[in-house]
Amino acid sequence: MSWVSEAIQKIEADFQRSADTHLIKVDLPCIPDIHLYLKDESTHPTGSLKHRLARSLFLYGLCNGWIREGTTIIEASSGSTAVSEAYFARLLGLPFIAVVPASTSQQKLDQITFYGGKCHKVSTGSIYDEAERLAREVDGHYMDQFTYAERATDWRGNNNIAESIFQQMRAEPFPIPTWIVMSAGTGGTSATIGRYLRYQQHATRLCVADPENSVFYDYYQTRDASLTLAQPSCIEGIGRPRVEPSFIAGIVDRMIKVPDAASMASLSWLQHLLNRRCGGSTGTNLYATVQLLAEMRARGESGSVVSMICDGGERYLDTYYNPQWLQDKGFNTAPYEEQLKRFECSGELN
Repeated sequence: MSWVSEAIQKIEADFQRSADTHLIKVDLPCIPDIHLYLKDESTHPTGSLKHRLARSLFLYGLCNGWIREGTTIIEASSGSTAVSEAYFARLLGLPFIAVVPASTSQQKLDQITFYGGKCHKVSTGSIYDEAERLAREVDGHYMDQFTYAERATDWRGNNNIAESIFQQMRAEPFPIPTWIVMSAGTGGTSATIGRYLRYQQHATRLCVADPENSVFYDYYQTRDASLTLAQPSCIEGIGRPRVEPSFIAGIVDRMIKVPDAASMASLSWLQHLLNRRCGGSTGTNLYATVQLLAEMRARGESGSVVSMICDGGERYLDTYYNPQWLQDKGFNTAPYEEQLKRFECSGELN
């Protein structure tokens, strides 16, 4: 058996050893006729939604002939994708280098090195060019998650995240969600979900939550692919300073711009609801989700809404869960905390 065949077999065997992620029902008595569910992607072996993407990217690279025995894998990543890719690189015995923004949390850097990867820190705006340069220098393969995320996953099914959600919802009172809410980093997950919804002819609509200092929301409004931003997003893993090739605006039904302070406040509220810490992108998802829930209640609708826990909060103890860090960054979460408490009591945001 060739090395590539053995590598694919190892990845498939690893997948068979892994159970599906949980779908958690969140108890909100204020909206008894609308049910909220969170797909808990933090339970993957590498602790985040990006485990699915990394598996798909490795299989895509192997089947395209881009990854061979001894190939050094290079990725531009703010952390979670690099953690997951380091895991699969170690599984296949391949060297891995993550080109990461200098601001990446130390917990994520530690996880990359735990799996045998190396971290190459650069300024945020240069991660793409530096990853390409480094791949040429070492004759390696640049995974380029931002280009290939939307095409590496089978959006028609094959146990992708969208198919998993609908299978887990089958026995629920409202098995076809009114909305699925997902923030965008590469855009690959939102593309997979949106395409699946159309292919399966579901009435479910897709809402993409976008943080501050990200161009996706403005691109959705204008379709101007040349948009860029100099300042990076404070929410690691989502939001981009440029329009990524994997972000497919045409399959998105609605976008909601979420202030960073609202994302932070939502993390605190979710900890109150579930007694657990989650990552910043989960807070962004949740705040956008609450807006949709409040709107549905105001219209007298019933149904279900599904969103994501993208990763755990253990990676962000020095940032999102550090009061001094929040103060230094100038985040005033109090107004949003009050707003979320009001929603919990009445089902109303305003």
